[in-house]
Amino acid sequence: MKDLRLDKFLTEMGKGSRSQVKTYISKGRVTVNGEIIKRPEYKISPENDIVNLEGEKVNYSQWEYYMLNKPAGCVSATEDKHFPTVVSFIEDAVRKDLFPVGRLDKDTEGLLLITNDGALAHELLSPKKHVAKTYYARIEGKVTAEDVTAFRKGLDIGEKNLTKPAELVILKSDSESEIEVTITEGKYHQIKRMFEKTGKKVIYLKRLSMGSLKLDETLATGAYRPLTKSELQSLKEG
Repeated sequence: MKDLRLDKFLTEMGKGSRSQVKTYISKGRVTVNGEIIKRPEYKISPENDIVNLEGEKVNYSQWEYYMLNKPAGCVSATEDKHFPTVVSFIEDAVRKDLFPVGRLDKDTEGLLLITNDGALAHELLSPKKHVAKTYYARIEGKVTAEDVTAFRKGLDIGEKNLTKPAELVILKSDSESEIEVTITEGKYHQIKRMFEKTGKKVIYLKRLSMGSLKLDETLATGAYRPLTKSELQSLKEG
């Protein structure tokens, strides 16, 4: 990995704004390999050099990956003036450039990947990749075998093309039904619009999986954890 300016390194590791870390450096609060460095432009090797700020080692993290069990009421964004963001739940992140991979509606719960790895995000979100996403939902209305067929054939939800074939599994069919549905695209409010087309209404929606990544059932709503090495490897292998 390439060398970084000392001030950029400290900023990326969340130790303050660029102007704040420059002040720390100029006041002699930063050492590199035990030597006080007062030049913000000083180049370091993040993987090999030991950087201390006020005597405390600053660990380097290039990429971070977190699984969040998103609660309702927060938005899939990095900042918002009116609602908490999904990124704000990741309290012990090292980096400050995290973002959600894709979006869940404000009232939708469940699996959300939070990272700063733009290349992986692109792979997971690219329409050409057809990454499968599975959701659990409660539906106002009786879901039938005819709906399963309609979802498999594709529905006209007002877009240029029909929705791509979706797998609808009925868990309970009653005045309030329970289902699981797997889609391979991500149109705006897609699942809600698909059920509206069949004369029904989604009253609760939760994402269970995205590609190979499955929601950890031990994660409480609003809780998160880093991805395991095997989860990350499976995601990258596609």
